[in-house]
Amino acid sequence: MENLIFNYFPNLSPIQKEQIRALLPLYRDWNSKINVVSRKDIDNLYLHHVLHSLSIAKVLLPPSGSRILDVGTGGGFPGIPLAILFPNSHFTLCDSIGKKILVAGEIAKGIGLTNITTLNKRAESTGGEFDFVVSRAVTELKTFLPWVWSQIKRGDKGNLSTGVYYLKGGDLKNEIDEAAKRMKISADKIKDYHIFEWFPEPFFEEKKVIFIKR
Repeated sequence: MENLIFNYFPNLSPIQKEQIRALLPLYRDWNSKINVVSRKDIDNLYLHHVLHSLSIAKVLLPPSGSRILDVGTGGGFPGIPLAILFPNSHFTLCDSIGKKILVAGEIAKGIGLTNITTLNKRAESTGGEFDFVVSRAVTELKTFLPWVWSQIKRGDKGNLSTGVYYLKGGDLKNEIDEAAKRMKISADKIKDYHIFEWFPEPFFEEKKVIFIKR
């Protein structure tokens, strides 16, 4: 099952491959105690959760030293797969539900990730300053953006514009338009990318990465 990840990301180091392989048994174990992935979905961990998280890496290649906030991480998605892929960036995984952030922290520890901090807080209370924010369908964008906007540095990090990378599916035009209007963001600062163009599995047909430039 992990070969799905290795096929799409063939340049992983031996350590990264071991970390990817370790995810399923660790999530199976923790999920039997604290439900962070639907029990019906645990067999699809690599497709529905790990690869979905890594779709962000198709548009975000963070420069070394980047600070990235994962909001509503739950059991560690998209933050943990991205932290495996980008060991030279630091990830702060944030969730308001203590049990879920406990699991995320233990999974990170279990696979030897040293570039992760976990926070049991609401997104608007992290008190940090970040280059990028990542998240997976926590709520509507018009609600989400005010939580994080003031915590994102303006300008560029390396050759990349700072901002938000948001995973969501379906017809998002109205949602994006409402968020842009509320936050007074011009249309040219928002881009959406169809994940199906990178990963042609049926699961990704309607799923997108939305980038909102800070």
